[in-house]
Amino acid sequence: MCGRFVITLSPEVFREAFGYEDQPNFPPRYNVAPTQPVPIVVREQGRPRFKLVRWGFLPSWVKDPKDFPLVINARAETLLEKPTFKAATKRRRCVFLADGFYEWRREGRVKAPYFVRMASGGPMPMAGLWETYSDPVGGEIDTAAIVTTDANGTVAAIHHRMPVILGREGVARWLDVEGVSDVEARELTKPCPDAWLDMVPVSPRVNKVANDDPENIAPLREEAPAPETPRKTARGSATRSSDEDGQGSLL
Repeated sequence: MCGRFVITLSPEVFREAFGYEDQPNFPPRYNVAPTQPVPIVVREQGRPRFKLVRWGFLPSWVKDPKDFPLVINARAETLLEKPTFKAATKRRRCVFLADGFYEWRREGRVKAPYFVRMASGGPMPMAGLWETYSDPVGGEIDTAAIVTTDANGTVAAIHHRMPVILGREGVARWLDVEGVSDVEARELTKPCPDAWLDMVPVSPRVNKVANDDPENIAPLREEAPAPETPRKTARGSATRSSDEDGQGSLL
């Protein structure tokens, strides 16, 4: 899963990477949490557009949000079957703006946090779904969830799931809801190549949402032993991924 991520690169870097004309100005975030406003990219009228949405997906058919669970992730394996995500997978795909995420490794009774980032130091395009929810009194809110898949060899050392991270070609195809079907889009939801990612242990201070500063992503001074990478992923495939998985090259 993905329950916390970071957006530390400048707005100009994201704007250039994703090619939208909008010029939003947003501050760096070192501990983005569910229900908070998050930036995404969508494709509207053939062009990429910037949107600010709530992280927590609400399908249009929900009658009372209080009776619906907080949905921050969407499993890639069931996108075409679950009523919550079927319509959005066809018509409202998006990419979350991020440059890394946190994941926790259970060590006895303690969970040790790790920061997973792009080895290139650039944006981490995480596949997502979005939806506009209209309440009974006419109010509207845009919401979104991150699509997750089996962990690749790097992340599998600490957790069995990870966000779907797209390459340049993958971003273009994922956002093209008119030219790329939901079935074709799901083919893009494979684990990204191991070489795309770096992973470092970080301070448990990230466990507290109020801590939102550069110290969160600083590697521990006394680094924990590197976790052993399993030979197989949850699907039983080899942990080492290649660029032949349909993701394409990095941004």
